[in-house]
Amino acid sequence: MEKMYWERYSQKKINQVINEALNKNYNYKEEAILGIPGTYLDELEFYDDAPFLEHAPFLRTMIANPNHIGCHTLEKEALGIFAGTQAIEKEVIQICAEEIFQGEKDQQDGYVATGGTEANIQAMWIYRNYFQKEYGAKLDEINLVYSEDSHYSMPKGGNLLGIKSRVIKVNSDDRSYDMSDLENQLGEAKREGVKHFIVILNMSTTMFGSVDDIDAIGAYLKRESFSFKIHLDGAFGGFIYPFTNSASKMNFKNDLVSSITVDGHKMLQSPYGTGIFLCRKGLINYVQTEEAQYVPGLDTTLCGSRSGANAVAVWQILHRYGSEGWLAKMKGLWNTSNDLCELLDEMKIPYTRNEHLNIITMRSGYFSEELAHKYELVADSYEKGVSWWKIVIMPHVKQRFIDDFLSEVKLDPVYLQTL
Repeated sequence: MEKMYWERYSQKKINQVINEALNKNYNYKEEAILGIPGTYLDELEFYDDAPFLEHAPFLRTMIANPNHIGCHTLEKEALGIFAGTQAIEKEVIQICAEEIFQGEKDQQDGYVATGGTEANIQAMWIYRNYFQKEYGAKLDEINLVYSEDSHYSMPKGGNLLGIKSRVIKVNSDDRSYDMSDLENQLGEAKREGVKHFIVILNMSTTMFGSVDDIDAIGAYLKRESFSFKIHLDGAFGGFIYPFTNSASKMNFKNDLVSSITVDGHKMLQSPYGTGIFLCRKGLINYVQTEEAQYVPGLDTTLCGSRSGANAVAVWQILHRYGSEGWLAKMKGLWNTSNDLCELLDEMKIPYTRNEHLNIITMRSGYFSEELAHKYELVADSYEKGVSWWKIVIMPHVKQRFIDDFLSEVKLDPVYLQTL
């Protein structure tokens, strides 16, 4: 993988750049904006003259309330009165698409969405329309394909878009795609008249942190001459996996990849509402809403109006660290994850984990549910019974918390019975 690079900025420069962007935006308080159904935040609750705001560019942007409706990587931008902060969002997309995910310069589109769920559904929506417009496909000739460990946004999207899902089994130990089940299900689909497949692959599943084998799955799809598009769900893994796995093929250098979801509000620690959708040039046009005639440039996003402040928040964090600082931060979490796995090995507690990620999921039956609840571990199912418990090594997970948990496990009667 080519070395990724974007610059680290000082706090002073970050403040300066965002001030300049806000100055390029129209100002509701000072300019004649008569036709826009929006305004700044309510002055009784969100006053804009607090002294601390001078050094809080994200909060200043929130109060100014720029609307980022539309996709700003397209040639014709929507609502140019917010061109300053829209340019910041465009840079966010460029950093993510070109530096982190190795795309060619200016060959990707994207936007800051409300979260990974929206970004995943955006991809499904695009490909459903693509197959319909380019091949005249009927709904029953398109299937959605994803593993049983995939995020619930997949069945949600399939339900909303009227696309039948093919849920592929995984191997119980390493949570990898069951290739025989994939072949059986897609073979059955083909016999039923399905001609096109929207395939979702995971760059870290939510529960197990598993990464789907794009080489094996892509080779099978090509070998069978299927018509397909592949979307990567990197909602959790997108801001860590490319940094801890230099050999990753989950990026735009891989011709199999058409689009990617990333979530800022997980690893990046940005506010909720900062999911990121990325796709190759030309694809997002398949969901252009012609009926949005009152929006300059129309609209190609699922959510429509969006807070410009969320794009500013992502931009701030990316530039506060720079690529080298971010790599160091992710390596730190990865090292802590490695250390925990070594301790679990010593205690003979079975677990599954992708070696490049910070999710460790342990088999149940090695400590009590009371202890799991005390440390807020997450179960694979609260409805069908617990088979797995998950630990996620995030910035707030200090070593002393891990040590305390393991110390209590060693004294737990349930664990002692396993020795």
